[in-house]
Amino acid sequence: MKNLLLLSFIMISFSSWSQTAEIYFNRAFNKAANGNYKSAITDYTKAIGKNSKFVEAYQNRGVAKYQLNDLQGAMTDFSKTIELDNMNADAFTGRANVNFKLSKFKEAIEDCTSSLSLNPRDYVAYNLRGLAYNKIGDKAKSCKDFLKAIELGSQSAIKNKSTFCK
Repeated sequence: MKNLLLLSFIMISFSSWSQTAEIYFNRAFNKAANGNYKSAITDYTKAIGKNSKFVEAYQNRGVAKYQLNDLQGAMTDFSKTIELDNMNADAFTGRANVNFKLSKFKEAIEDCTSSLSLNPRDYVAYNLRGLAYNKIGDKAKSCKDFLKAIELGSQSAIKNKSTFCK
């Protein structure tokens, strides 16, 4: 019996050691896709524990934290993503969303501009930057960004343009 318990302990320990960062990431991704953000964050954190340079895990954990309104946590994760991969347009857009929600409109504009320099077809960044320009009172730039977002296919920019560009 004692040997059986020892063998069980060893097998359980081995199975937890054999979990790779990718396994945790995939599990977290599926949980997040189903709206289970808290559990997804736990698995993204485990993936990062296995691979501290796992860019996608930081980025996706930032999205999950944003969904739970953990803005400081999301900011930290998006900033870490950018630190690891400064060519990641989506991380800049994610951080811009956090800055906008924190009423840091100039920082949101800067992040959207960085995102757009990497991905000039990102209508989300154009729309968000338009909203941020509107908040600081620059109607001309705001409306110009809404128009570009509409041109690229944004439906919400249509509403924003009709609301703010009269």
